[in-house]
Amino acid sequence: MDRHPQDLTPLVRIAAQRLLTADQVAASKWLSGAPIEDPDREQQVLEAMDAEAVRLGIDRATVQRVFRDQIEANKYVQHALHDRWRAHPAEAPTTAPDLGVVREEINRLNAALLLAIRDAEPLLTEPRCAPYRKHAREAVARELRLDQVHSEALQRALTDLCTARPQATDPGRALPDAMAQVIAADTEDR
Repeated sequence: MDRHPQDLTPLVRIAAQRLLTADQVAASKWLSGAPIEDPDREQQVLEAMDAEAVRLGIDRATVQRVFRDQIEANKYVQHALHDRWRAHPAEAPTTAPDLGVVREEINRLNAALLLAIRDAEPLLTEPRCAPYRKHAREAVARELRLDQVHSEALQRALTDLCTARPQATDPGRALPDAMAQVIAADTEDR
C-alpha cells in the first residue's frame, strides 16, 4: 500500500506540541531552581508509556526509543532557554505555570502520541519512512513557526522514529533493510 508523507504529519505535530511544553517546564524550573535533569520523572514517563504500549498492542521498543528521544529533545530546549536566560537575564521569565499543570498537558500529549505511533506503526518500518519523516518535520516546523532551537529539538525528538523495528521475512534481507534505513536517516538532512 502506497503511503504519502502526510501520513506522519499528525504524529510529528503531536511530537512538536509536546516539545513546545519545554518552554513552560524551563520557566518553572528556572524560577524554582529545580534541575533540568529529573531521572525519576523520566523513568516514570518511560514506565507509563511502556505499560500503555502493552495495553494498546504497540511495539514496546519503538515506544521506548521514541519517548527517550522526546525527553532528550525537551531537555535540549530547556538547556537552551536556561543558557539564553543566563546570558540575557532581562529575557528570563518572572512567572511560570505550575509544573503539575504542565505535566498534565504533557501526559495528555503522551497519550495522543502513543495513539499516533500506533496509527503510523506500519509506515515506521518502511524504507521510505525517513524521507516521510523529514517532509512532515519540515511542514510542521513551518506550520508552528518553530525557531531554530525548537526545530533542532524536533529533529532530535524524531531521531529513532523510523529505525525502531525494521522487519524482514528473509534473514538475508534484514541487514540490507536495516542499513538502508540508517543510510536514509543519516543523509536526510544533508
